[in-house]
Amino acid sequence: STEPKYSEDRFKEINKEVAAYVKKVGYNPATVPIIPISGFNGDNMLEKSDKMSWWKKQKIERKNGSYEYETLFDALDNIDPPSRPLDKPLRLPLQDVYKIGGIGTVPVGRVETGQLKPGMVVAFAPNGPTTVVKSVEMHHEALTEANPGDNVGFN
Repeated sequence: STEPKYSEDRFKEINKEVAAYVKKVGYNPATVPIIPISGFNGDNMLEKSDKMSWWKKQKIERKNGSYEYETLFDALDNIDPPSRPLDKPLRLPLQDVYKIGGIGTVPVGRVETGQLKPGMVVAFAPNGPTTVVKSVEMHHEALTEANPGDNVGFN
């Protein structure tokens, strides 16, 4: 048992503040689950806590319909995956650039949109130098194409 007891009134105060902040930064509070949890005690993390009898399942709207949640696990398990369009221009923010003997310069990063394929001509912003992609690798394996979400190196 926790001391002091988990307070529904305090949760409502915090919920109101968090919802206002979520709205201020550009999100719809109706689409963001706010859950009373205790990571220290594990309350409402994986299973509903018996220490918060006032907490009931909540409903939230998503792009693909609505779902109910009462734990952090429920909320995380129902996150809409990010859209990663293949039909947009290639965007690959560089995370680092390595110089590898016998291979040359290898830029690395994650493909956010579009595709990266050997033989493509790519331009680097903001200065605009271009190069032809000779090879694309992910986890030391050659790829015929890299898609959004792939962490790759290329030269």
